[in-house]
Amino acid sequence: MTADKRIGRRGLLLAAAMAAAVLAPAAASAAPADPAGVHTADSRQAAVVRALESVAQPLRTTEPGGRSADLRALGAMIGDAKVVGLGEATHGSHEFFAMKHRLFRYLVEEKGFTTFALETSWTSGLQIDEYLQGGPGDARQLVKDALGGSPWEREEFADLIAWMRSYNRSHPRNPVHFLGDDIGAPRLGDGIFERVTSYVREARPDALPRLDGLYAGLRPFDDVMAYLREPVAERRENAARARQALDLVTASGSQGDDAHAWAVQHARNIAETFAFAALDLTDPASVSASEQLRDRAMADNTAWWQRRTGGKVLLSAHNGHTGYLATDTFLYPEPQGSHLRDAYGRDYVAVGFTFDSGSFLTNDEILTGGWRAVTVPAATPDMNEYTLDRVRHRDYYVDLRTAPAAARDWLDVSRPTYEAGSVYISDPMPKLAIGRAYDVLVHLNQVTQARTF
Repeated sequence: MTADKRIGRRGLLLAAAMAAAVLAPAAASAAPADPAGVHTADSRQAAVVRALESVAQPLRTTEPGGRSADLRALGAMIGDAKVVGLGEATHGSHEFFAMKHRLFRYLVEEKGFTTFALETSWTSGLQIDEYLQGGPGDARQLVKDALGGSPWEREEFADLIAWMRSYNRSHPRNPVHFLGDDIGAPRLGDGIFERVTSYVREARPDALPRLDGLYAGLRPFDDVMAYLREPVAERRENAARARQALDLVTASGSQGDDAHAWAVQHARNIAETFAFAALDLTDPASVSASEQLRDRAMADNTAWWQRRTGGKVLLSAHNGHTGYLATDTFLYPEPQGSHLRDAYGRDYVAVGFTFDSGSFLTNDEILTGGWRAVTVPAATPDMNEYTLDRVRHRDYYVDLRTAPAAARDWLDVSRPTYEAGSVYISDPMPKLAIGRAYDVLVHLNQVTQARTF
C-alpha cells in the first residue's frame, strides 16, 4: 500500500474535519472536573490496572531471534487459528515491524505457519514471493523495487525477507511464502496482464482478441496518481471493461483447474484495482465506498490464498484493517478483520498494538510529501494508553477475550488513542474501544522510528 492509501487520506481529512465540527460544541460546554469524581476515577483506574496485571504476559523483546519462551502464551492465545491479523498503531515504527518478524518466525517454527501477508499490492507480493522461492536478486534491492515509496520500504522488511529466503534454503520441502493482499495501486505493471492473457491464449485462443481489446488502454497501469487526473466517467468506463475481462476469463476454463484459478485471481485483482481507482475524490461517500471495496478485496485475497495453499497466514496491516473496528467508521465501517471474522469465525484472531510514547514516520502531505519523523509524548489521562501503561510490565500482551470483567468493561469504552497510518492526525485525536477492536492486545511502552535505507 502506497499511493492507494494516499487516495484515502483526502477522505480521512474530510471525515476528520466533520468530526471536529461535531465535537467542538460538546467540548466547549463540558462541565469542570469534580474533585470527588477524580478520586472515583483514580480508584476505577487502579481496579482496571489490577485486572490487566492479573492476566498480562510480559514481552521480553520485540527484536527477532533469540529465546522465544515469552511468546508461548501468545501462541496459546492464537491457538489453531488459520489466519492471524497483526496490526500496527503506526506505519512507521521499528518495534511494530520488528515484532512482526519475530512473531512470524515463532509461528513458522512452532505452529506451522507458511505465509506472511502484507497490506501491499498483489503484484508486489508475487514479485517478492518469486525471490523467496529462489529467484534472482537481493533483499534490500527487492524491497526498494517492490515496496518503493510505501511505509514498508524499510530495513526491517529487508531483514524479514532475507530471513524468509534463508529459511527456504534450509527447508526446501516446506517453504514460506509472501502474499500482497491489497489491490494493485499504485501500480499493476504489465506482468499481471500478461499472466492473464497467457492463460487465455492457451486455454481459449478464440477469446484472446476480445480480452486484448478489453485490456487495450488499461495496461500497464504504472502510475495511479496520474491516472486519477483522468475524468471520473472515463475511469468508471475502464472499470467496467476490467470487470468484463474478469467475466471472460472466468468463463474460459473449469473451476477445478489450477491455472484457471490463478488466472481468474489475477484478473480479479486487475478489476478491483480499476474499480477502486474509479472513485471521485471530491465526494467523501465515493472515497468511503472505494475504501470499503479495498478492505473487502484484501480479506478475499487473504482467504483465497489461505484456502488455495492450505497453509496458515500471518496478516500484517494497520490496526484499522486487521481489527474489527476502526477509529474512522465513516471510511472503514467494516474493516478487513471484520470480513475475515465472518469468513473464519474463531479461526481468525486479531492482534492489535498500542504504545505510550515515542517516534514514528509519517507522510503528512496528502500527495506530494515525503516521510518524516514525528515524536509524541506520554499519553494523557484521557487516553487508552495512559491506563495501559500503568501495568507493571514495560511491554506485554493480554488476551482481551478472557480478561477480568473490570478490564473488559473499561476496554469496551471508546477513548482517544495514538494512531497513525500514512498520515498522523492529532486534532481531533482518533478514538477507539480497544476491547471491541481486537482479540489480543500488545502494548509497548515506547516506539522508535522505522529504519530507512
